[in-house]
Amino acid sequence: MITLLSSFHYFSLPPLTASLILRVLLGGAAIALSLVLIPYLRRNLITRWVMLTIEKLKLLPKISDTEKEAIKAGNAWVEKEFFTGKPDWKYILNEPYPHVTPEIQDFLDNQVEKVCAMATDWEIYQHKDLPSELWKYLKHEKFFGMMIPEEYGGLGFSNLAYSAVMMKLASRSFTHVATVGVTNSLGPAKLLMRYGTPEQKSQYLPRLAIGEEIPCFALTEPNAGSDAASLISKGEVFKGEDGKLYLKLNWKKRYITLGAIATLLGLAVRVYDPDHLLGKGEDVGITCVLVPTNTEGVILNQRHDPMGVPFYNSPTEGHDVIVPVEQIIGGVKKAGKGWQMLMQSLAAGRGVSFPASCTGVAKLVTRVASAHSVNRKQFGLSIGRFEGIEEPLARIAGFTYMLDALRLYTCGAVDNDRQPAVSAAIAKYISTELTRKVVMDGMDILGGSGICRGERNLLANIYTAMPIAITVEGANILTRTLMIFGQGSIRCHPYIYDEIQALNNQDLAHFDKTLWAHLSSFAVNKFRALMLTISGGTLTMAPVSGATAKYYRKLTFASTTFALLSDFVLVAYGGKLKRKEKLTGRFADALTWMYLGTCTLRRYESNGQPKEELPLVHWSLQYALYQIQMAFEGILNNIDLPVIGGMLRRTSLPWVRWQKLSDLPNDQLGHDVAQLLQNNRFIRERLTEGIYVPEAETEALGRLEKAFTLVHASQPILRKIKAAIAAGLLPQNKPTKLLDLAQMRSVITKSELALVNQAELARNDAIQVDAFGLEEYSHQEKLSELRS
Repeated sequence: MITLLSSFHYFSLPPLTASLILRVLLGGAAIALSLVLIPYLRRNLITRWVMLTIEKLKLLPKISDTEKEAIKAGNAWVEKEFFTGKPDWKYILNEPYPHVTPEIQDFLDNQVEKVCAMATDWEIYQHKDLPSELWKYLKHEKFFGMMIPEEYGGLGFSNLAYSAVMMKLASRSFTHVATVGVTNSLGPAKLLMRYGTPEQKSQYLPRLAIGEEIPCFALTEPNAGSDAASLISKGEVFKGEDGKLYLKLNWKKRYITLGAIATLLGLAVRVYDPDHLLGKGEDVGITCVLVPTNTEGVILNQRHDPMGVPFYNSPTEGHDVIVPVEQIIGGVKKAGKGWQMLMQSLAAGRGVSFPASCTGVAKLVTRVASAHSVNRKQFGLSIGRFEGIEEPLARIAGFTYMLDALRLYTCGAVDNDRQPAVSAAIAKYISTELTRKVVMDGMDILGGSGICRGERNLLANIYTAMPIAITVEGANILTRTLMIFGQGSIRCHPYIYDEIQALNNQDLAHFDKTLWAHLSSFAVNKFRALMLTISGGTLTMAPVSGATAKYYRKLTFASTTFALLSDFVLVAYGGKLKRKEKLTGRFADALTWMYLGTCTLRRYESNGQPKEELPLVHWSLQYALYQIQMAFEGILNNIDLPVIGGMLRRTSLPWVRWQKLSDLPNDQLGHDVAQLLQNNRFIRERLTEGIYVPEAETEALGRLEKAFTLVHASQPILRKIKAAIAAGLLPQNKPTKLLDLAQMRSVITKSELALVNQAELARNDAIQVDAFGLEEYSHQEKLSELRS
């Protein structure tokens, strides 16, 4: 107070006037402080008016029943940490990171190995189906019942075990993925295990486990994909002449995997009960029903042709199909709970099947592209030594490293019953997107070898199949713009969902408590963001020391910025934010890459911080942080609010650019990663661990691997010859006779000469492409048409 009075004296104010002003200021401050700190006053004089304003301006977002079920499905996991602005790295790093058990490895080395060996992808495409022997083997070894508990005759595998199997199968053929995957992911078996009645489980699960029943699940309609509210497929409850209750079903579905050969159809319909026989009202809601496909009125006699990939995918119709109400999955008590059941199953499932399949594909491309880069020569050099090839090779290696990290970390969560809905959506979205880029980079590196189809070409078929993975179980555009941040912000934000609930329930006390905690968090994050921007993120602790510590600090900095921007747009746009899909897509990008960077760091820690992996870690984290940086800049540059948007572009955007999170990995780092992939056998094997690599040299990958091994083995010999030329022991102008001359002059031994010749023959064989006789090619096309 003395200091304040001295300040007033400085402005030549009389002591009485100065004292009066000071009392007014202090009194005003005390009143303001009382309004904030005393809950009763705050609730009634401030918070109540905030509630009324939100209602009057209709700022509260409208959430459809479909969205409500999606939001309630699963639970928040480590992704929620990024909404706080201060991730708990101890918690994140202590989450389980699983490893394949010896028992599962035995299954991979034997049963899965045999499945992969029974037919090449080219053979499957030529016959438009799996060989009959392969179908029998899959059923006999319970591939269709991997997730079904042993008590019902299944294998009782964990999600990690299932993921490892799917990854290896995907490295052989996309048809394996679709055929085996649908029976173990979203379908009758999974729904029965979770929601089925004891009678339903006993009746169906043992038959599903051994392939006696082939399942499919019919959800999508011509006018209802992700928007379940638009379903028109209908089930009507009625009482039969025997006094029992039945459903009369009518539907028209499409995109149903295994539909054409299914014996048991899982069906999503909207059930109506005009006579109130179930006691759940007239519009019961979306319901999942089991329909044997031999039931009268079921139509399954066509196939779709999804990008030419020969897995069964079909439309189906049903006309006045009659089944007992006991065919509702979970019984009558689960009538109307179908969408909730599906969302809860998908909440975890997306995070297992897609990362597994995509990682298998990425590892195959990594193996193929690296071998081709060493085997293929231009201008006398392996093409992998050219910087133009190094760039896509580095991307392939970095993305594959991140994809495997994503697969394992997310699997660990699902196996520990975390049901991470948002992380699973991220995993589905980013695994398919990165794998698409990996495949395209692989095709670019292979050039002509990539576009000429035949048994030697390992990438063309997966290149055409990738749009399928992008599209199914929630198209990526939808997942990115609506699900990851749109639903994730409500599900994972520490306050938003509680605030919405309080507003909907008109609960002033709860809204008051949550709102002011939210405002306090916002203020803290604003201060933290300022300090971290000034310091470049260094004013925060990392949970580890060493080479990766800086990335934890950067991710904490990114989290603070993300939380601050999230709070701002959620308040500034309110319910209108749902329609700002470009903006929410950029928030999804930031959250996605924070999660992917976290998975990568967790992998490095789990592997024991091996120094040989550091180039991959550096490349991956720098790439991830750059994507987050671009997302933040895109957000600030596109907030279109009057006045505020312009102010942010002039003030906050320069701040974000001043202390950027990262640039893209530089050329030297890209070179290091690309050369690791080509020359470090340990890293290459570890990066592609768990895929199918045929031993037979007559197979495409076996042929590539043989040449790759021999070319590397011959390198020291070629260096000896090069040194001899430099020393004048061998001439430079006789390339055709050089090897024989080197052996004659004892520069190399006879066995070394044989090895170099063998390597050259193998290399030349490996780079050949398939060609067909005119009649043979025409015959293949006619056979394909007939089979179609």
